Amino acid sequence: MEQFRGAGDKAVPVKITVLRGNNLRGNKAESILIYVRAEFNGIILGDSQKLDAAVDQGVDYNFTCSFECSDAGHTLDDMAHKPVILTVIEFLPKEKKQKEEKTAVIGQAIVDLLPILHGQVSFSSTVLLHPTPGSPADAASQEGSCKPSLDVTVCVPEPLLSGVQLSESNLLKVTVETAYSVPEVWNPVSGSGPPCSYVAALQVPLTAEKEQVLLFSNGLLKVDGEGEPMGRPRKWPLGPLLASGAQFIPGVSMEGEPIEMEDGDLTSIEDRDFRNEAETNKKRVSWDTERRCFLDADGAACLTRRIAESRLWPVEVMRSPQVGATKGGKAGKDKGGEDETQLSFHAVAYVDMAPLLYPGARRIRGAYRLYPFYGSDLLVKPGTQGKSAPIGTDSVTLVEPEQQQQVNTEGQMYADSRTYIIIEIAFEKSLVPKRSPEELAKRVMELIPPRAPLPRRPAGAERAVQEYQAQIASVAGQVLEQYQQLFGPAFLPGEKPLDPTSQEQRKTKLLGELNYSGKYFAFKEQIKYSVVRIVRDKPKPNPNVVSGCPGDSASPPGGLCPAIHFAKEAQLNGDYQLAAQYYQEQLTRDRSDPAHWFDYGVFYMLTADYQKAEECFHYAVSMEQTHLPSLLMCGILAEMGGRLEEAETFFEGATCVDPTNVVAWTLFGELHPDRDGLPEASVVTGSQSCQGSKPGEGYKGGAEAEPSTMRHLATPTRLNTTIYMETVQFLLQNNALQMAQRALAQELLCPEGGLSSSYHLVLARLQLLRAEYGSAESSLKEAVNDSFQDPDVWALFGHIHHLTGEFGKAQKCYERTLDFVTDATDTHPIYLRLGSIYLQEEEFQRAKTTYLRACKSTPSCLTWLGLGIACYRLGELTEAEDALTEANTLNNGNAEVWGYLSLVSLQMGRRLEAEQSYKYALKLNLQKEAVLCEIKALQDHVGFGNPCF
Repeated sequence: MEQFRGAGDKAVPVKITVLRGNNLRGNKAESILIYVRAEFNGIILGDSQKLDAAVDQGVDYNFTCSFECSDAGHTLDDMAHKPVILTVIEFLPKEKKQKEEKTAVIGQAIVDLLPILHGQVSFSSTVLLHPTPGSPADAASQEGSCKPSLDVTVCVPEPLLSGVQLSESNLLKVTVETAYSVPEVWNPVSGSGPPCSYVAALQVPLTAEKEQVLLFSNGLLKVDGEGEPMGRPRKWPLGPLLASGAQFIPGVSMEGEPIEMEDGDLTSIEDRDFRNEAETNKKRVSWDTERRCFLDADGAACLTRRIAESRLWPVEVMRSPQVGATKGGKAGKDKGGEDETQLSFHAVAYVDMAPLLYPGARRIRGAYRLYPFYGSDLLVKPGTQGKSAPIGTDSVTLVEPEQQQQVNTEGQMYADSRTYIIIEIAFEKSLVPKRSPEELAKRVMELIPPRAPLPRRPAGAERAVQEYQAQIASVAGQVLEQYQQLFGPAFLPGEKPLDPTSQEQRKTKLLGELNYSGKYFAFKEQIKYSVVRIVRDKPKPNPNVVSGCPGDSASPPGGLCPAIHFAKEAQLNGDYQLAAQYYQEQLTRDRSDPAHWFDYGVFYMLTADYQKAEECFHYAVSMEQTHLPSLLMCGILAEMGGRLEEAETFFEGATCVDPTNVVAWTLFGELHPDRDGLPEASVVTGSQSCQGSKPGEGYKGGAEAEPSTMRHLATPTRLNTTIYMETVQFLLQNNALQMAQRALAQELLCPEGGLSSSYHLVLARLQLLRAEYGSAESSLKEAVNDSFQDPDVWALFGHIHHLTGEFGKAQKCYERTLDFVTDATDTHPIYLRLGSIYLQEEEFQRAKTTYLRACKSTPSCLTWLGLGIACYRLGELTEAEDALTEANTLNNGNAEVWGYLSLVSLQMGRRLEAEQSYKYALKLNLQKEAVLCEIKALQDHVGFGNPCF
């Protein structure tokens, strides 16, 4: 580790040059005699020469002064939290019998030296000159005229820090904002008593050997009814300045955040009313002061070690009589009589610093309760055993040890008033580095190497079109060649062009030549096969086949492709073999699409074949390294297999692909449920480690989510969800039941969660997937108490009754679901099961109506089959045949469809069609004995239809 400069090293001069003053105004009406005084760290650096300047005009100073930066004098920490103060002073005209010249301060300007600490060797700035109260510049600023300013440059001959030192150092920013609900006995300054100073103090290590006490001594007591506005500027940790506007740090303001996002105490729902009341109507002490601390590499390492040893750091708050104000911006010096200062209302707040040890975390902010101060409490926090304070037994206060053991009556007033103080601690760089997106992407690639994209080959209709276009181009070329042979001389240079009026004659001659030579018929044969493929592979859409159905088949729900829609329908009916065929069909069409592999993996999650599911998810990630749903499922399966390091890599990689994804952050947090002191809200939102990030930024191959990715991450938005509820929706959608149960348990512990109707509904879905029908019904009864108008609740009731064989109850629940104004999340299984119940009850007209609605919204083989059965039972043979034909088109492997086609053909007297349909029904192993018996009875009645006779 490279060492920082010590006291014996060569000091580096820091030069400040005031180039020009703009829009200056003094007490004289015409011209003024002014000069600039530079001051840093309580020391006057020098005065410029006296110059005459016209009012509201510029004046060139070209005044240079400097100070030396070293560990023995002005340190890097001084440059971090103390600015250069430039005071513009005017010489007043002499009066009669006046011996000495009088001066008046026009204003003060502040120059922040932080860019020099960031490695710059020079910078220029135009700083605002803040007028002193009552000065002509103050009156001019209130009138809205041009504001006075100074043009300043700062430079050093060499960087104060080398590249290694700059990378290993850090900048700590401690901001003490406001203490609310202070004791009622505190009153503003009055003539009856001495003025008081309100002080906050915190001790931190700047280097491995040096400790620094951070004092905030400019607290201002405010009465109730004065709310603190957000966006107010932060103050320098200096004494009172002559120009009040110069006390604010340029470009830095208070940034508030919701109470639930804070890191301290009083963040629960029960505390919000109290905090709103305290921050609006009760007394408070406001500091609004930011103290910067420069930490070298040893200091940053020491601070990290101290936080790891003791997470609770004391911040002391006290009141003391004011001993006088510092003049002109000079920092106050420690005096020998400080040990006689009497302190009162001594309290301490304990700031939990552990969240700053989370990788990538740079900031904590919160409200911290104040407790009465006792010396013993620096070793043990009230209510927490074995937590030693990071600063040891030494207090930052000035009270004798025997006095500290007395009962702190004044400090008890803080506890009685529930006083709390808002504190923010931020670092320029995180204490614990977070793995970069590039490193995470590399680790994911090591676990799942990316596959080279398969060459895209046209197939089906696309291939037919390409072949047709190629044949047309070939024939056109040969025809053009024949045309040139016949009329070629006319195309030569200098020859007479062809006569447009004889174009028809040339066409006739060309056709005659083609027919005479036999090329015309050869061209027809050449094109014929490509035309056949076009007709075969690109059929026109079927016209209306059933009365009441729309002309065009509706798209499957949620943007699903037909194969996925049919596969999920097969899963619903428990036909996993047919579902697997549909998934394999989808993969056959495009094996390079990660969404297809993801869908296949979700199917294996349903059948509990986790090994094959993991293979599918790995294939998806190998095809696209940023496929977010697959990364999450890989992490889930790795966690289920006990491979926690792999799981962490996948989850953290997912958070880098999309830093705003709630599911990714929640699963990442669930991987470490025992990590104490990590705010869950911060982990989920990524507010500490991915601030300002865009999806995929920095992650190799990062891109915006594809529509298929959004489909896999979509969750129902009907419920008022928490982060855990959204995660549970994703997990249930992808059949990760074990992780879903853990997320539901966290929902119970979440302040915004608990035993809500949405919780009971999701719990019922989980229990239904586990075939725990009794428990699912009990959960739904709890959910219906608060959500009796939620169609999803009644739909789930219907599914439970249908699966348990209580078809009458299921029918009532389904009918109630469809009668609501709002549709259920998924109406397809409702239509299918309600229609089947109507068929069982021989209510064929209602079954027909239900299946028609299903065919309109989500057409499939089973919806058309149900419609065909209903029409057949009603005697509508033509409509039944059309519906069954549609069903057969969607799935020609359904034996029941062939069976009912055989029945329709027998009824209509078509012998050949009846025999073929019956033969296919037997070949496909028709399982329904009732349908087979009905076919045989009808065959015996009509005397044909069975090819065996």
